[in-house]
Amino acid sequence: MSNGLLKIQSLRTSFKIKDNYYAAVDDVTLEVNKNEIVAIVGESGCGKSALASSVIGLHNKNRTKIDGHIYYRGYDIANASVSELNQLRGSELGMIFQDPLTALNPLMIIGEQIEETLLLHQKMTKQERKKRVLELLNDVGIPRPEYTFNQYPHQLSGGMRQRVVIAIAIANNPSLLIADEPTTALDVTIQSQILDLIMKLKKEMHAGVILITHDLGVVAEMADRVAVMYAGQIVEMAPVTDLFDNPQHPYTRSLLESVPQASSKQDRLYVIQGVVPPLPSLPRTGCRFKTRIPWISEDVHEKEPTLHEINPNHYVRCTCYKHFHFLDEKEGGFTHGAS
Repeated sequence: MSNGLLKIQSLRTSFKIKDNYYAAVDDVTLEVNKNEIVAIVGESGCGKSALASSVIGLHNKNRTKIDGHIYYRGYDIANASVSELNQLRGSELGMIFQDPLTALNPLMIIGEQIEETLLLHQKMTKQERKKRVLELLNDVGIPRPEYTFNQYPHQLSGGMRQRVVIAIAIANNPSLLIADEPTTALDVTIQSQILDLIMKLKKEMHAGVILITHDLGVVAEMADRVAVMYAGQIVEMAPVTDLFDNPQHPYTRSLLESVPQASSKQDRLYVIQGVVPPLPSLPRTGCRFKTRIPWISEDVHEKEPTLHEINPNHYVRCTCYKHFHFLDEKEGGFTHGAS
């Protein structure tokens, strides 16, 4: 594929807990193209951030085992060395972290922190670096760049810090940008500005973007394609319009049902039964979502669920989607979206 940028193939990322390894990302296959935003959605603990950290190589290698392939521009970086990854991180691969206060060094002024990534990847004079830093601060919408250059992280608001993190991520015009919950803890106005900025960067740099979020409203507005993750696996993947117009997997439908709707007449929000199991307790066989929809018959689940292409580029895991329905109100649930 001529515009192919990243191809993740059968990726399994396992973390060591006591003496055993447990897969937080389990057999994930995913592609990201140039000038495309692929959203990864799901509850906390579903493996979204673990997947992103696997791509950019931020896991502790002494306690992490990675199997499968992560092809960036055709080169497998799944188990690349630290020096190889350092050449890519900050230049070809950029990452926007969800907590800018912990991502920034509290003892360095803002200008020096952005300069650092330029120093590592480009041959520039000090004057050229400062000029580029001021350009970046202006590009991400920070007023008075000269003043902000000499400030420390604690002197900035949450939205300003997030803009600085974005400036660092895009300093060397990366081809792939990973945004991990980039608007967490920001107010609605600042959230909108940050998301508009990411969209602008995608269009201007023609970068591929992996957007990790639990906000389905953000997904509907920004994404080209969506991958829904549950318990370390992708359970549904489709173009954004298809996913919202025709959701199929019980988990996807449950997530959408739990989103407040202004036009809805229901008195209570739909609540998905149960929680995502902790990593050592994740079921490793059968449908991983079945314990949260116990009213669906056991025999409609696959013993070894796989992704089925039900429409062009629309994939769903496990055959249980064909039989799923919401509980009716008499049984203590809701009838919305019943099959």
